[in-house]
Amino acid sequence: MEFAKDKVEWLEFDLLEKYPHVTHGVFFRKGGSSEGHFSSLNLSDAVGDLPDHVKMNREVVRKTLNLPSVVYAKQNHGVNVFRVTSKNADKITPADALFTTEKGIGLAVTHADCQGAIFYDPVHEAVGVVHAGWKGSVQNIYARLFEAMHRDIGTQPHNLLVCVSPSLGPDHAEYKNYKQDFPESFWSYQVKPNYFDFWAISKKQLVECGISEKNIEISSVCSFCSPEECFSYRRQKETGRNATIVGLKS
Repeated sequence: MEFAKDKVEWLEFDLLEKYPHVTHGVFFRKGGSSEGHFSSLNLSDAVGDLPDHVKMNREVVRKTLNLPSVVYAKQNHGVNVFRVTSKNADKITPADALFTTEKGIGLAVTHADCQGAIFYDPVHEAVGVVHAGWKGSVQNIYARLFEAMHRDIGTQPHNLLVCVSPSLGPDHAEYKNYKQDFPESFWSYQVKPNYFDFWAISKKQLVECGISEKNIEISSVCSFCSPEECFSYRRQKETGRNATIVGLKS
């Protein structure tokens, strides 16, 4: 479902509709202060945009979701997982996945072709976010977040809901060096020579964690093909980043 408010546009997932206390959104690129290649709602502070613009943009989405604070992951295309609390929210270490059981803390990852995913455990009232590019997929960042939630709070796979943002679609996901970069288990996901279906790969990895297919929602919107809504590194190297954000209402 798509929503709009004061020129800001975002996507919410059908799978989370019956959980109104789980506030979330995948924010599109309209309604911000950034200019040029970053126009206009760039939410990354690591792509060369003016810091004041990023700060204003982040405040816009925080207010839109009515969250007291939003913590952004320090992404490095790895598989580290960081559990966020009110005591360590200002001490985030590099990680491509965050999760929390505390209310009022928004968690965010930024992306432009990579997948941003939301995890929700309704039994233990925990939420998480993941940034998954191809490197994260090869290292199975989704399984790493599930394992951390299972270890720390007892999350069971049959309870977990996972929602995946717009990202690079199969028709534009070209990887010429896939034999060097990808495990052989990925090779069968070619839709044509050198082009891969990472939506299907992600679903497979999630199902292999024990998560039910009915509890997985993949938007299947290609970021490359959606220039009005999505930033895309493949389409334009110097560009901004969308954000996927989730939090539990206080």
